Amino acid sequence: MTILQNNPLLWRDKLPVHNPAGHKYDRGIAVICGAPEMTGATRLAARACARMGAGLVKVLAPEGTAQIYRTTLHEEIIVEEAGKFTGFGDARIKSFLTGSGMRKEDLDVSLIEAAMKAGHVNIVLDAGAFAAWKGKANAGRMVATPHEGEFATRFGRMEQITKQERARFAYEAMGATIVLKGAQTVVCGEGEAVIQDREVPALATAGTGDVLAGMITGLLAQGMDTKWACAAAIWIHAEAAERFGAGLVASDLPEMIPAVLRDL
Repeated sequence: MTILQNNPLLWRDKLPVHNPAGHKYDRGIAVICGAPEMTGATRLAARACARMGAGLVKVLAPEGTAQIYRTTLHEEIIVEEAGKFTGFGDARIKSFLTGSGMRKEDLDVSLIEAAMKAGHVNIVLDAGAFAAWKGKANAGRMVATPHEGEFATRFGRMEQITKQERARFAYEAMGATIVLKGAQTVVCGEGEAVIQDREVPALATAGTGDVLAGMITGLLAQGMDTKWACAAAIWIHAEAAERFGAGLVASDLPEMIPAVLRDL
């Protein structure tokens, strides 16, 4: 396994380039499953997804939550009742995030299966979705974003092997690009692991993982390769937090993204 240190030279030329004569659907539709109780996690992910450049972000609101999402999300984000969602037949849907703010029992596994069957949708499994989903991914079309605790709950602690080896184990078990988060974050995909040794204490606060999941989803909506989308997102995530500095809360991060993207 080749190990690379994360830096913009690896992926800057792979970032989405927008056609000046294009329209929002050229930049893809991202669909995000809303959490039934921890709605803030979904809102953080949706805002980050939009800031990363997805053409349209749609939140699927569970029963009884649509009004909460409509009154608290930014105006450009569409809220649709989950029960009225017609599925992934629309080829403009390029990415799908589920699990943020969810417990294992909250997950609708059938949506993951439908997204996989569609063939044109990149899937991000965060938090509860990582714990609940037991299938094998389509090659190159799925990302899972566990922290060490979530990894240990599913696979055991595996402290006898390195973090890179744990990420590789999860990749082989799931067939998904793995983002194993922490002070050191490891992205493991086919053939290579990208490691980010960048301690950013400000990120050790609630909701920053939801922002990261949304950032990855936003890049995938625009057609970026899964491994490089993950590597780019974790670098931009850390850079945004460092620029903000002390006092950071998760909701500050999406507003820092545009400046980092401009500098890239």
